[in-house]
Amino acid sequence: MGVKRYRISGQVQGVGYRYFVWREAQALGLDGWVRNCADGTVEALLDGSEEDHAVIRRRLEEGPQFSRVSAVESIDEPDRKVASGFDIRGGGP
Repeated sequence: MGVKRYRISGQVQGVGYRYFVWREAQALGLDGWVRNCADGTVEALLDGSEEDHAVIRRRLEEGPQFSRVSAVESIDEPDRKVASGFDIRGGGP
């Protein structure tokens, strides 16, 4: 298992993007969280296998129906611990 932080840019707030990430993470059995950021991006911290991360990244790039994703950036966070389960959080920094 490995932890990655994702930053998704584009039209990703106000279109159900966090709930979309929650559903996809639940389907893959990933732990972590997702939140809106003040700069208009969405941030997610996910814990899963490399295969799971490959799948979720493709889904993050697609997004829900009314979103328009322009970029998905990811950073490995190998020393980060993630609580069990998946949360939708409020806004962030």
